[in-house]
Order: sequence, then structure tokens, then C-alpha cells
Amino acid sequence: MKLHRAPLFLLAAIVTPAFAMPRDVTIVRDDHGIAHVTGKTDADAVFGAIYAQAEDDFPRIEANYLTALGRTAEAEGEGAIWQDLRQRLFVDPASLQTQYRASPAWLRTLMTAWADGLNHYLATHPSVKPRVLTRFEPWMALSFTEGSIGGDIERISLSELAAFYGQARVAPTPEEIGMIPQEPRGSNGIAIAPANTADGRTLLLINPHTSFYFRSELQMRSGEGLNAYGASTWGQFFIYQGFNPRIGWMHTSSGVDSVDEFAETIVRGRGARLGYRYGRAVRAVMRRPVTIAYRTAEGKLASRSFTTLHTHHGPIVAARGDRRIATALMWRPVLALEQSWLRTKTSDVASFVKVSARRANSSNATILADAAGEIAYLHPQFVPRRSDRFDYTHAVDGADPATDWHGLHPLASLPQAVRPRVGYVVNTNNWPWTAAGADSPRAADFPRYMDTAGQNARGVHAALLLKDRHDFTAERLMVAAYDSYLPAFATLIPQLVAAHAALPAADPRKRVLADPIALLKGWDYRWSAASTPTALAVFWGDALWRQVGPAARAAGMNVPDYIGVRVGADAKLAALTQAVATLGRDFGDWRVAWGEINRFQRLDAVIEPHFDDRRPSVPVPFTSAQWGSLASFGAKSYPNTKRYYGTSGNSFVAVVSFGATPRAWAVMAGGESGDPRSPHFADQIERYAGGRLRPIYLTPADLAGHVERTYRPGE
Repeated sequence: MKLHRAPLFLLAAIVTPAFAMPRDVTIVRDDHGIAHVTGKTDADAVFGAIYAQAEDDFPRIEANYLTALGRTAEAEGEGAIWQDLRQRLFVDPASLQTQYRASPAWLRTLMTAWADGLNHYLATHPSVKPRVLTRFEPWMALSFTEGSIGGDIERISLSELAAFYGQARVAPTPEEIGMIPQEPRGSNGIAIAPANTADGRTLLLINPHTSFYFRSELQMRSGEGLNAYGASTWGQFFIYQGFNPRIGWMHTSSGVDSVDEFAETIVRGRGARLGYRYGRAVRAVMRRPVTIAYRTAEGKLASRSFTTLHTHHGPIVAARGDRRIATALMWRPVLALEQSWLRTKTSDVASFVKVSARRANSSNATILADAAGEIAYLHPQFVPRRSDRFDYTHAVDGADPATDWHGLHPLASLPQAVRPRVGYVVNTNNWPWTAAGADSPRAADFPRYMDTAGQNARGVHAALLLKDRHDFTAERLMVAAYDSYLPAFATLIPQLVAAHAALPAADPRKRVLADPIALLKGWDYRWSAASTPTALAVFWGDALWRQVGPAARAAGMNVPDYIGVRVGADAKLAALTQAVATLGRDFGDWRVAWGEINRFQRLDAVIEPHFDDRRPSVPVPFTSAQWGSLASFGAKSYPNTKRYYGTSGNSFVAVVSFGATPRAWAVMAGGESGDPRSPHFADQIERYAGGRLRPIYLTPADLAGHVERTYRPGE
């Protein structure tokens, strides 16, 4: 392969920058290492917040921006080229720089403060050696504006993209087709109105389910009215999920259809000209050159150049038969960053909705609770208007103008539940049709593309806990967040027991499986660290998950639902035989406590997790969210382990009680710092596993007696 020099905008990144002088900002670290940042202006607070994040885990900040900018291959080599190309189909540095210059002055001020804070950190910490990004420019903040786990761009298949632009056959990965069990990425959000609380306060549960160590916890305050606390995705300068003294917000991944594929009919003209059919016309396929730099095995920079193809629907990302697939999705970086910042300064549901009118949130439903006693479920605001006679869960005919997007839905036409009479709103990445019990929006009133997720076991679980209950307190909401019931197994295990009961007496499985069946039959479907039926049920469910995952994905069904209605008795019994054998082989007996298997371990600062059965770890009682556990722990074994180790699920859990002044409690996976030498690298593991939230310090009076250090950035 011919090697090329890296493009100039990439080479510019290795120039050592000058940096801005420290701003009027103070950072207070509490006794859990959480940064409480106070600035004279909002920009000062941004400077201090991103500086504090860099202190805690600069490698994760850099990794996120390498992903966002499409530059991961510069650090990780040729294998990351396709990931970078996928990103660069939308993220064009020249376009972002133009949009930065055209953005509102107040937003440019914040972006400049963000870049200054990161550059000041690097200048004052010469021992920190970035892999690639030695200088941050303000416009780069526009590449990463939303903060959720798994952006819209990640829905594009890397194997198909590589096959198309790499002109090679690339098999889909096991993850892409569902062969490897993957923890559902999403969250739980619950808001409870004063009518349903014992003390007349409004309550909010913030429970994102992400990969561990995905966000930082911090507080940002300024003399311009900013006072937000919560979780901020590494490298972003706004609180993504959190609260201020008057309102709290929790985002949950939604099943709304906001990313669509269009199957284009390509027409070849003279020479290399390409067109595509659109109605009776043929339009020209647009071309855009993209150069991806990558690190060679020798450590040098080389590059590969591509000519990417685009239609008015979006970039071409795949070939399927004789059609070319274009992907349409939201790419509104300025509006998205505005919305992400401005909502942190809202004061009630009405002002939050006003900010949402920018319609730059494509994938997240929002649960709201405010100090005035109002609660709300809001649907994602970026929802393209389409003809409901087409099935947009599959590629639609791009040659038919009737399949086009026709602007965006106005907010008033979206599903929502504001001030519901039932006194609660909830979302668990399920459909919106149960968001507020009897006061939920009705599916029949909306196009079917408003939801593709359906119901899930966590949604069933949450409804059982919330319906007709009027005695909630903050403490009782915390207990509910860790309720141990597993509704998926409450449905599936009786089917398994019935399958065993139906076996003829002469069938050897009748005897061999009698004891495991008896154990499961007597189970109350609740997890605990000491529970042996939990371990057996999870290993049984995981065995089936690996078998039917691809079919469930193809059918657009949750795995438990698929097992319940599509998997026969023999397959269920075979999976139990497999689970018993696996437990006996790996742990010496199939009767093993769940906590002996399911563990939390944090060994070092490496971003890609790895584990060791010989090293200390902590038992975790809760399970995968797939089985209906509200507290989620996505764990599995690894090639060198027998035990399950978690890498995703509950990552930041907070309960907020709103009244004249807010009170709040939280816990996060592991600890605030990414440095193994820090006392805050693993100081929250025991709390995390036990569901024991710690008080949050919101005011100087709260902080009194809990301060480890007070300083200005660079000191």
C-alpha cells in the first residue's frame, strides 16, 4: 500500500500550543474526589470543569474526541480506519470550523473556555503525554455535542462500510448480528409528583446504564446563574444527566425512529459519473474526498484516501444487492450543543420545553421533575415527519419521493406526559405508551415510527413498583431503584418447569434435571448475592441468549420475549442442561451462589477492560437489565476467567428530592478518578454493589468538614 503524508489539519494537532491564563475559577474537591467548580462567569465554570475532568481522566477525554473527530486510527492503527471513516462521513473539520464561526457569540465564548481549559491542563502537566491531541481548538467541541452512550452514527454497520469502501468481503461481527450477548444500553428514569410522596416533595431517579467510567460527576456554578450537578460525559462541558436547585433531568435512550436507510438506484453515466433515480429524474451522486490518517506498525503516520458518495438522503454506507444504502440522521451540532447547555440553566418544566424547541435531541426521552411539583415525560424532539405507510425499520426505496423526510414534527405532535394525574412518569428504554400509567400517550394516536422498542421487562417491573403508591420518600425511591424482582424470569421459569413436567417418565432428562428444576420452581425470582437459583437462571438465560440472539434481533424482539414465544420446550431444556454442566465445570458444583460468580473488579486505568479471577473483586447481587432488574450489571466471563465481571449497567445513580432546597444522594461505578494511585479510583465499589448512595454536597455548608482540597486550575 502506498503511504501518504497525513493531511495538514491533522499535522497541526501536534504543534505545542500557547494556552490561556487561568480564569476566575475555584475547584473544591470533596472527600469522594468530586469537583465542585465555581467561576465568576459561565465560561470560567466551563474552563474549571473541563480542567477538573482532565485531572481525573484525560485519557478518556482524548479517546472520546478521537472517536468524535474520526481520528482514532492515528492512535490505534489501521484497524480503526473504518470507524474513523464512518464518523467522517458526517464530521468534516472544515464545516465545523465554519459553523463555529457562525455560532452565537455566547456559545463561542464557552467553546473557547473549553479549549483553554484543556490546553491549560496539558501545559501545566507536562508529564501527561496525549496519544494524538496535544492541542484542542474551540470548534472541536461541535464534534461531540449530545453526550449519550452510542451516538446515532454508530448505528451504521462497520462491516458493510468496510466492504463497500474497502472493496472487500467483510463478515458481520458477532456483535452486529446479536450472537454475543450485550447488555442493553440505556437507562431508568422515574419522577414522582408531590401527590405520591409522603413529605410533599418532588422526587427524581437518575439511573443511566452505560459502560463503566463513561462519565464524570461534578458540580458547576457561576455568578451568571449556573448551578448544575450531575454526570458529564468525559470531555463535554455541560451536565448531561443531573439537576439544578429548581429542576432535574434524566435522559433515557428511546426507540423512536430517527435514523433511516434509503435504498438508492444507481445509474451509471459516461466516464465515472454516477447518478441515482429520484422520481422520474436522475440526480447526480455527490462525491466528497476523505483522508484518514493512521498509525503504522512502525509508529509513523500514514493515510488512506477515499471518495465518499452522497445523495440528498445522506452518505452511501453500504451495498445490498444492486442498491446502494444511504443513511439519514440528525447532524445539527450547533443547535445540539446549545440545547445541551441551555437546559442546565432552566428552572421548571416549561422553560425546559422551551429550550427543547431547538429539536436537536434525536435519541433520548427525558424524565423531568421540578421544585414546583411538576413532572413530565418528553419524547425525543428530533423526529422527522414521514409517511406511515412505509416501514422505516428497513431500508425504504430512495427513488420514491414519498419516502422522504418532510421536515420535523412540532413538539406538540410528539408523545408526552406532563403533569399526569397518576403522579409519576417513568421510562426504561421502553415504549412511551406506559410512561404515566393510565395517563400515558396512546399508540393509536401517533405514527408507528414514534417507537420501535416496544415494552421491556424493566418497564413491567417499574409499573409494578409505581402504580397506586402514594408514600414515596427519597429513601423509599432508593429502595425501589434496587428492587430485586426479575419479571422476565417470573415469566420464563414457569415455562421451563412446565416443559420438564411434560416429559415422559422414561425420558432421562426427567431425572437428570429434577434437582435444578426443583431449585428454580421454589425460587421467588429475586436476585441476591447468596442466591443459587439466580446463578442457575442467569446461566440458563445466557445460554439461550447466545443461541437465539441473532433471530431475536432479526425479529425486532427483546431476547426474553423471543424466548417466551418462539423457543420450544426441547431448546429450553437443552439450555438448562448446558447451564448445569457449565456451572459444574467452572465452579465445582452447579449449586453456586450468584455473588461468587458476579463480580466488580477494577485493576488499572486501561480503557479496554480486562479481569483476573486471582485478583480481589467484589460480589454484585443484581443482574443484567435484560431480565428486568432495574439495577443493571452487564457482566460476562472472559477467555481467561470463569467468573462474570461487569463492564456496563448502573454507572451513575442519583436520587434528588426537590423542595425549598434540594437534597440529593448518589453513587458511581468504581470512583471518580481514573488514576489507580488515587484514593478515589475504587472508593465507591462497595457502595455501588450494595446500592448505598452517599449524600451529595450541594452548598458550602454541605461541604464543611468534607473538603480535601481547594485550589485554582494549575496550582
